Amino acid sequence: MNKKILIVEDEFIVANDLRLILVPAGYQVVGIAASAEEADEYLQSNRPDIVILDIRLEGDISGIEFARKLKAENIAFIYLSANSNQKVLEEARTTEPYGFLVKPFRERDLLVMLDIAWYRHTHSLESKLRQEEHLQKQLTAISNEAAGVPEKMLKVARAIQSFVPFDLVTNGLRPTDAGHFGDTGYLRTGFDEYQFIGEKEMMTITGLNQQDLSAMAANSPTENGACIYNTETAGRDAGNTSLQKIISGRFRMKSCLVFPVALGYGLSVQYYFYSRQPAAYTKDHIRLLERLKSNLEELAGRTAYGAPPATAVKNGAAAAGVKQEDMMSHPGFKGIIGSHHLLLSALDLAAKVAPYSTSVLILGESGTGKERVAQSIHLFSPRKDGPFVKVNCAAIPATLIESELFGHEKGAFTGAIEKRKGKFELADGGTIFLDEIGELPVAMQVKLLRVLQEREIEYVGGKAPVKVNVRIVAATHRNLEKEVAEGNFRLDLYYRLNVFPITLPPLRERKPDIEALSLFFAKKFCKSFNKPFNGISETMLETLQGYDWPGNIRELENILEQSVVLNDGQSKLQLARKLPAGVPKPAGNDIGTIEEIKDIQRQTEKEYIIAILKKTKGRIRGVHGAAEIMKIKPTTLESKMAKLHIRRQDFFNAGE
Repeated sequence: MNKKILIVEDEFIVANDLRLILVPAGYQVVGIAASAEEADEYLQSNRPDIVILDIRLEGDISGIEFARKLKAENIAFIYLSANSNQKVLEEARTTEPYGFLVKPFRERDLLVMLDIAWYRHTHSLESKLRQEEHLQKQLTAISNEAAGVPEKMLKVARAIQSFVPFDLVTNGLRPTDAGHFGDTGYLRTGFDEYQFIGEKEMMTITGLNQQDLSAMAANSPTENGACIYNTETAGRDAGNTSLQKIISGRFRMKSCLVFPVALGYGLSVQYYFYSRQPAAYTKDHIRLLERLKSNLEELAGRTAYGAPPATAVKNGAAAAGVKQEDMMSHPGFKGIIGSHHLLLSALDLAAKVAPYSTSVLILGESGTGKERVAQSIHLFSPRKDGPFVKVNCAAIPATLIESELFGHEKGAFTGAIEKRKGKFELADGGTIFLDEIGELPVAMQVKLLRVLQEREIEYVGGKAPVKVNVRIVAATHRNLEKEVAEGNFRLDLYYRLNVFPITLPPLRERKPDIEALSLFFAKKFCKSFNKPFNGISETMLETLQGYDWPGNIRELENILEQSVVLNDGQSKLQLARKLPAGVPKPAGNDIGTIEEIKDIQRQTEKEYIIAILKKTKGRIRGVHGAAEIMKIKPTTLESKMAKLHIRRQDFFNAGE
């Protein structure tokens, strides 16, 4: 069946040229529209498979605005534009197009771009359907398990995290009586680490007593339909419940998605997804939850009236099966340290795309850990037993890069004394990591595009193509949109690589992770140099927190190595050298910068532990000790206290 194409272009000559190219190539042109309003009529009468869309159109609606409608209706589209400046590219990128053509264009460019667009669209649909089908099966299996409410909710949280991302998820029966608070939830503390939040934990964190907390839940209005609260409205909007305001403020949440599931007789279970990122939730998340509604209804019916058994309350480490000393490191993401929500969001994406052969483009400044994420994607994939081949495109001379990537025949050039396989062939059955892809010469970009399209290479001096089964993960610290606008990077290659982009945050945007990273590197180098580790001085930690790290994690690692080398082995680590002054700070006022430095997750946990220790007067072990109240092992609590610099003796004389 011929694929149906709608052309949305206000220049008739250009539109007719497109039609003259497409019809002989086997496409069915269902119409030519000069405006978004006219194009909308075609959508209703003869739904196309792909839309070729000019950015600037007649009428009040721009091509980019119309693209949002196409995206909502899951119709593939590629942009057509007379220019490719950075501003246009950045605005167009927000709509997630399947391609971008710049006028004037060659016939072959158009046909190749359409092939790519259709490939990406169908594969993304298939992938999405497979993932949702798997999620539905997971929810059904969880619902049928003979487990307590907290265990089931933890499994639901883990299953749904990559589909509806959250930093805190809670649920509760509505309406509820004023004498009982039954809401439970999980606070995300790491990649696969969750802290149980029940009545006692909520009382400690909010500072409310049982009666006030129960009354607040009872007086909360019941949502009849899904709704989203974005940015600061999560704490100010009059439509928000008081309980949501307290939770949003106490945990510094900036977005909230409420999804009710009816149980009958006027009762419902309300699911609350909270995120520290503003505008984190969209109608796409609601539509997904609507498709999962029957699963969630069945699950809610089986758990709404269940009482949480005492043995079910676990801390994040126990729930995830992670050793306490490895709490800040993520299983499967070896050597990636931290729990900032920007980092976790990037790792979520990496874990989500890993099982497929989709190309991945990792973006981020130098030193942010792009290679480690690429390795993790390989290790999470079905190709994990195959080779992982690294190529630094910036380190290979332009005259040798083709031979390095694709191999050469004997005698192909001076010095080619034998036949040699290239990196792509060596990576067959596995993954090739093209680091600093933005440094690739334009001539080589053309040949790389062919490999992506045809899945075959040709030796330098060779006469026949060689098929390769390779997954491509590329990375760059450059702004590729800007490079495209300046003519340094091919537009078609950019869109072919940019199937699944992952952006790693710079260290200055996740300063709460600096302490954990510093401890990790300090212990690593002390072990390597056979020196005892006596901790890091408070002065050094404060200095590290106040620096903006233009070299990111790599620079921090170097600083820690120098400090360990110069340490006498008898005292805490001190800075080996003064950090440079005058490093430009990121845009924003001083208050925003200070807020970024605060470790929200650690601070919340620290306050919770302090509150419990005050109640027990510093008692950790035994009956009515802090560890028993928190439902964790005493050794785990002591380790947490050491990490958070909480001294037990400070609470020996504390009041009740």
